[in-house]
Amino acid sequence: MHDDAWNPMATPGHHISRAARSMARLGDARLKPLGMSTGQLPVLVALKDGAKLSQRELARWAKVEQPTMAQMLTRMERDGLIQREPDPEDGRSSLISLTEAARVRQGAARQVLAAGNAAAVRGFTADEVETLLSLLKRVIDNIDAEEA
Repeated sequence: MHDDAWNPMATPGHHISRAARSMARLGDARLKPLGMSTGQLPVLVALKDGAKLSQRELARWAKVEQPTMAQMLTRMERDGLIQREPDPEDGRSSLISLTEAARVRQGAARQVLAAGNAAAVRGFTADEVETLLSLLKRVIDNIDAEEA
């Protein structure tokens, strides 16, 4: 049955998705000169303070499937952003950490991302930004609850 009343432009999901894709495109364009991409951000954030995590832990953190994480880590290793070392507690696994090159580039990457976030909320008051963050966190919590 055809539902003529359905209007995706009037749904939060459409606008959240569109905003996320736009932010990713902007971030990717700005991170490219640093040899990074927005898709790598969960790994870069998880490992930012010298952490060493397994592929499984990183996949769980980023909320992606293991094969997706494996492909990303292979590219990041090729690009000199991560390094692997044997896991002393599990001989079949390795621990992943950031390379010195990645740590050096993180400052510039943070500045690029901060500029993108500032551009996204240009013209918003501090209270509006706080409200937006609060609402988005609630949306994420609701979605997480649905997934559980």
